[in-house]
Amino acid sequence: MAGALPDGEPVPLDGSLPDSATAHVGRDGFAVYVHVPFCASRCGYCDFNTYTASELGGGVSRETYAETVLKELALARQTIGPKRVDTVFFGGGTPTLLDADDLGRILHGIDEAWGLAPGAEVTTEANPESVDPAYLRRLRGHGFNRISLGMQSAAPGVLKILDRRHTAGRAPQAAIEAREAGFEHVNLDLIYGTPGETAGDFAESLRKVIEAGVDHVSAYALIVEDGTRMAARMRRGEIPYPSDDVAADRYLAAEAALGEAGFEWYEVSNWATSEAARCRHNLLYWTGADWWGLGPGAHSHVGGVRWWNVKHPAAYGEKLAQGVSPGYGRELLSDDDRHVEDVMLRVRLREGIALDRVDQVGAKQALANGLLDPAAYENGRLVLTLRGRLLADAVIRDVV
Repeated sequence: MAGALPDGEPVPLDGSLPDSATAHVGRDGFAVYVHVPFCASRCGYCDFNTYTASELGGGVSRETYAETVLKELALARQTIGPKRVDTVFFGGGTPTLLDADDLGRILHGIDEAWGLAPGAEVTTEANPESVDPAYLRRLRGHGFNRISLGMQSAAPGVLKILDRRHTAGRAPQAAIEAREAGFEHVNLDLIYGTPGETAGDFAESLRKVIEAGVDHVSAYALIVEDGTRMAARMRRGEIPYPSDDVAADRYLAAEAALGEAGFEWYEVSNWATSEAARCRHNLLYWTGADWWGLGPGAHSHVGGVRWWNVKHPAAYGEKLAQGVSPGYGRELLSDDDRHVEDVMLRVRLREGIALDRVDQVGAKQALANGLLDPAAYENGRLVLTLRGRLLADAVIRDVV
């Protein structure tokens, strides 16, 4: 389970927003995120807001979850009215632990409440062992057109350290099955830098990803979060902490292998075979669009107001049963807050950010250090070089 939520100011019982926030909803795009908090087991590195069956307690279940989410959706529709939904993303947790028809009911509810844009991107995350060909075909029939599968590694030893339950070959096979079921876009997630992972292990993971024929790859360095089982094991000295130097080597290996296979980076940790294969939902996040998050612990952002729901599924369900917003707290972002966040996110993108939006002294220093593309700089944009991508956090600190 994730840590405590921030406090913020109270959310009105009806979930209403200031007029200033709702005046231009969706002007720069509108997305819906659906959080499904159920997991079959807990991975040792995970600190997401997820729950196994033994952690749920009473008052909530997979079987009733869709109906509960639809209650929040009804409140959301009253708050901001009809809006064209450009993307929908089901995350978790493991959304595919729900019946495919329940996921379809929620998606249909979103379409009824707000209206899906023509060609809307509809994604679900999935653990490889939670889907099979029949399930994937049912999802596709409900309108899902993109799937993101948690592969993490092709090395059995690495999967064991991460407490992943699927076998090494299951994720690539599930990706092939998703393509055969008609999914237009398929992503595989990798984690690199796990203690005990060798360069050969990661090279094999990349080879398996490429052979699976996916059009999108996400690859993230392992981050050890306080409160996780992995953090406890590291404190006890059972396994070593991740190495920054190893993580840099793995990133360079990913760039080389994926680049040779026809992938191009479009965000520091994401590669796609074409512009159409990029994750449009995440791009809306990264470029400052509005989104509504449904589900326990879900965060939302509309017109400069950010809020977050109560964390536990039972508390979430209880609020909605009472007919009140499940919001726990919210904050009104200042212009400075929004500027800082915009810089932090856009610097990580392939298109970068206009130079007049960042600190000029910091940008000149980053250029001198070989972290920025000189041609883009001359054209008035800050765009990271490969070395800059390795040091993206440092660049952001200097230019924000």
